[in-house]
Amino acid sequence: MRIDLTGKTALVTGSSQGIGLAVAAGLAGAGARVVLSGRDEGRLAAAAAGVREREGVPQDGVRWVAADITTDDGHARLVEAVPDVDVLVNNLGVFGSADPLAISDDEWRRYFEVNVLTAVRLTRHYLPGMSGRGWGRVLYTSSDSAVVTPAEMIHYGVSKTALLGVHRGFAKAAAGTGVTVNSVLAGPTHTGGVEDFVRELVPGDLPWEEAQQRFMARHRPQSLLQRLIEPEEIANMVCYLASPLASATTGAAVRVDGGYVDAILP
Repeated sequence: MRIDLTGKTALVTGSSQGIGLAVAAGLAGAGARVVLSGRDEGRLAAAAAGVREREGVPQDGVRWVAADITTDDGHARLVEAVPDVDVLVNNLGVFGSADPLAISDDEWRRYFEVNVLTAVRLTRHYLPGMSGRGWGRVLYTSSDSAVVTPAEMIHYGVSKTALLGVHRGFAKAAAGTGVTVNSVLAGPTHTGGVEDFVRELVPGDLPWEEAQQRFMARHRPQSLLQRLIEPEEIANMVCYLASPLASATTGAAVRVDGGYVDAILP
């Protein structure tokens, strides 16, 4: 199969690092014009430069917009700079461990603002244009935690569960238009943030490989992969779902979780 997104414009939120950056690079490699989005101009500039250096990516095919899209002003800045897209990847998210009984109302609100409402606002903005043109892809980076809520991060898990309802509802709103709307259930993934998270939960100054193994054995024993997933492995699924090849997949929560979720359905 050949994924060809030539002529398409893609916006990836939270794409200065980790899964978002891997997705942006994958989409650019498939021929899409890619817009990276985040808050830090320096990180975005470096990330965009790195994507441009990849084989087959044109220098003018990657740009970035620095904006805090959790705010009204930041959202307005992004959609003014990028008024229309063909592919929207709602990847922005925060996570962290916390005592479930100590999570404040403000922290709950922050998780919903960042992980859910930013995606709702952007979908609400871009979906009508996609529907009017008769083609588009809206994607959400969800998580295995949406289905298997971790005790140490229930605010994160519940926010990702909410995304599943969001994507399903918007998929129905886009029915028959040629636009598909899906979520990707990402499993435990090897990013800089997750490395820090692993170090929080695994005591001692252990070599990374040993710390990772202990984390998976103690905190994610359900994983059939028995290792952290690399961001590029998540990006491969996102790029497929963003392509014309996935035209019959919509309203779906597609798993790239290393078999973490113990279920026989996707």
